[in-house]
Amino acid sequence: MIIKKRRLEGELVEATLLKNDRVVVPEESLKMVCGAAYFPKDNPLKPRGEDAYFLCEEKQAIGVADGVGGWTGKGIDAGEYARELMNNAFMAVHRQPDGAVDPKAVLNEAFLNTEAEGSSTACIAVLKGNILHCANVGDSGFMIFRDNTLVHQSTIQQHYFNCPFQLGNSKSSDRPSSATEETVPVFPGDIIVLCTDGLLDNVYPAEIEDVLKQETLEGTVDPFHLATDIAVDLALWNSLDKYSYSPFARAAELAGMKHTGGKIDDITVVVAHIVARN
Repeated sequence: MIIKKRRLEGELVEATLLKNDRVVVPEESLKMVCGAAYFPKDNPLKPRGEDAYFLCEEKQAIGVADGVGGWTGKGIDAGEYARELMNNAFMAVHRQPDGAVDPKAVLNEAFLNTEAEGSSTACIAVLKGNILHCANVGDSGFMIFRDNTLVHQSTIQQHYFNCPFQLGNSKSSDRPSSATEETVPVFPGDIIVLCTDGLLDNVYPAEIEDVLKQETLEGTVDPFHLATDIAVDLALWNSLDKYSYSPFARAAELAGMKHTGGKIDDITVVVAHIVARN
């Protein structure tokens, strides 16, 4: 694997909401074209890592989950919980009527059917018409880019620094009722990046904007290629940088703690390109 080095700017770029001056898009005229990349961190004891995801273009639904690593000390692989949760979410999506998939209902059904030990964050997004519907528990999340600029970013849920909300079967775990629900209008050409904290802890939105600008110059948008570039050239590389002022380092500083450099973690990136159906 060849990793291209990218220089970190070490600055925080806040999302700027753009004025909606676009033509109203008729209902049912848009679809997501999806691709994904997953790079588990190097751990011989857990070669599959602790992240999981699903893609269901037929139902226009996508999801990610991140098994919480704190269970390792108890001999539990939280990746098993995350994988079972996403598998159950995929099946729950298929049980809902076309055009009426409810991400929170999917999350709840998946949660009720998951029996593995451990816990996991989860984020599920569904496109219905020209509206993206999302349900999120924990510090996974999504971003929407329009004209190579961040226009929306989901809010993470943490009990305290580095302790996200998490679904699980223990009494102390959170429940799907805790999920943050969002509905966001989207337009043709928008890029949705759904991801685990392996991306969010290591990459600033401005860095993703740079990758999108390069993709635009090349004239095509390949969701799989784009997801791989974001996961490898940005998240993986930045996670290995011991000296950068990463988003995780900044969050630690705001919490009164110290962390230098990136945060080595499993990295899952799902890219959905919004295009016209016809």
